[in-house]
Amino acid sequence: MPPSLLSLMLVVFGLTTGEFVIAGILPDVAADLGVSVPAAGRLVSAYALGMIVGGPVVTVLTARLPRKPLVTGLIAVSILGNLGSALAPNYPVLLAARFAAGLVVATFFAVAIATAAATAPAGRESSTIAKVALGLNLGIVLGAPLGTLIGQGLGWRATFGSIAALTAVALLMVLRFVPALPAAATGPLRGELRVFAGRDVRLAIVLTALGNVGVVTVFTYIAPLLTEVGGFTEGAVPALLLVYGAGAVAGNFLGGRLSDRALMPSLAWLLGALAGALALFWAVGGVRPLAAAMTFALGVLAFAIIPGMQTRVLTTAGAAPTLAVAVNASGFQVAAAFAGWLGGTLISDGPGLRSLFPVAAVLTLAGLVMAVHIHRRDRRPVPASTGSG
Repeated sequence: MPPSLLSLMLVVFGLTTGEFVIAGILPDVAADLGVSVPAAGRLVSAYALGMIVGGPVVTVLTARLPRKPLVTGLIAVSILGNLGSALAPNYPVLLAARFAAGLVVATFFAVAIATAAATAPAGRESSTIAKVALGLNLGIVLGAPLGTLIGQGLGWRATFGSIAALTAVALLMVLRFVPALPAAATGPLRGELRVFAGRDVRLAIVLTALGNVGVVTVFTYIAPLLTEVGGFTEGAVPALLLVYGAGAVAGNFLGGRLSDRALMPSLAWLLGALAGALALFWAVGGVRPLAAAMTFALGVLAFAIIPGMQTRVLTTAGAAPTLAVAVNASGFQVAAAFAGWLGGTLISDGPGLRSLFPVAAVLTLAGLVMAVHIHRRDRRPVPASTGSG
């Protein structure tokens, strides 16, 4: 992997770890600050809210900045947010620090994706994007567990301090290896926002939400699904999450290669396979060896769709790809928030935990329908010009 992509991937790793690690240290944070666990859980919401708000707002405000200074500034804000989290004297300050840390995530991810695509060899944009997105996989698979271990051994403040230190190292690498690129936007702000008037861009963002909401619903509740439906012990869950993560890494690269060859057809096939895997998990989830195999398959397919979806947004956004990808990332967070609510409702007020699988499969099929619709739109002939002269 080129040093420039490795630098960006390492930043994504730190940002993703910062998002997911709170789940492992939540009881320690609650006990230390004297708040309830549900109140401490709002720290997750604060980070997600920062991403949802920051995606469009920060991207619009920084659209005319050259990319390298913009990237370094965003990383610096993330470092300060994590340092503020480590040093927070009370719950309100920690809540504000998590919100601040989340503000820059969507914009950074968008700029990193656009930078990777701009420096990629022709025809290899998706696989190059997949290399940057690998940091997201590793943040979930390795970063969150390692951060939890640090918190258990040295205290939760050491977790956020470690994330800040890691991100600082990544910042030095970015300064050294990432090439200087011009600003993503050169026209007026109204022109940048006009990108969302294009139906193809809007459909690409809807595809991301529809295609991911089902599998995110299942992943949000993967631990109780594995223990209560799969029959695994709680001690087996970390190992099974590593299995899921190994699948995610493999799927990330698989999806990138397939998308380079045939973007929309591969996305349609992958979404169909993901819907089938969710339905199959529902059927065989009570058999432990098969449940373990399906956990791996789910990781592969859940992350195989991501590079193609990001590439689709980039290719339809035209002159404002960074803004479109940032809004797409914010849209994913909205889908994730909806997934948490939907899963909780199905478990507490609906048919129960096991029903998450078929519901997720149906939601994924909606994503498949959208992918097929987009592919058919792409294949329609462009009307010939009838102008004179």
